[in-house]
Amino acid sequence: MADYRIITDSTTDLNAEIVKELGVIVAPLHFTIDGKTYANYPDERELSSPEFYSKLRAGQQSVTAQINPDAFVEFFKPILEEGEDILYIGFSSGLSGTFQASQFAAEELKSMYPDRKIYCVDTLAASMGEGLLVFYAANMKKDGATIDEVKTWLDENLLKLAHWFTVDDLFHLKRGGRVSAAAAVFGSMLNIKPVLHVDDEGHLIPVSKARGRKKSLDNLVEKMAETAIDAKNQTVFISHADSLEDAEYVRDQIQKKLGVKNFRINFIGPVIGSHAGPGTIALFFIANKR
Repeated sequence: MADYRIITDSTTDLNAEIVKELGVIVAPLHFTIDGKTYANYPDERELSSPEFYSKLRAGQQSVTAQINPDAFVEFFKPILEEGEDILYIGFSSGLSGTFQASQFAAEELKSMYPDRKIYCVDTLAASMGEGLLVFYAANMKKDGATIDEVKTWLDENLLKLAHWFTVDDLFHLKRGGRVSAAAAVFGSMLNIKPVLHVDDEGHLIPVSKARGRKKSLDNLVEKMAETAIDAKNQTVFISHADSLEDAEYVRDQIQKKLGVKNFRINFIGPVIGSHAGPGTIALFFIANKR
């Protein structure tokens, strides 16, 4: 039986330490800010998250680019050459064309390596939600699961991966077309903080509105209390856009109310952060539904 490698992309927002622990390969997406283009590696070798958010707060705008099929071929081919199979766990097709590019690359390579398995799984997820699925998959692999067993688990469980977000600045959502200009202006005046989630099609959807930051953070915790499966025995992921104190507040509330012990907290990287903006907090867990 051939061994296999798990590949994902940098929109998982997994840091270098977790990537090393899991033994996965991360393909970087790119972003351009202040006239310079950077690759978004987990070790942040080109631009750190604090530096990135400092630029955003100074009024600079960031634009992102998906991975193209040729780049995926470059990532996949050496692994296939070594006689290993590939399980690519990718960024939501509802938010980017990156996953479709991976499929094009896989189809091209299958004809060249007919004896190899190349599976591409559309997580319909983003940030550490995508990362949480990679976390589960990598740990299954460590426990001896085959590539087919891991793919089956992902297919059966990815719509149980709940994502709940709140943003601090509505104008970043306005630029991404998530709210109207009027909603951004009046929402900011009234201190309205939207609560959003990623739906079953992998799109970012506004769900409710909270008056004030603390209430919006409490709403994330309430959503987990309502839908989480066996919450206290889960590993919960929380990502933040240069707002660690708020991420720790959410963690502390979940610990207090639901008895969860295992958490991973990390930055929302520049690719996702380009669209969400500074101050975004996101919570990820396994639920009875998204």
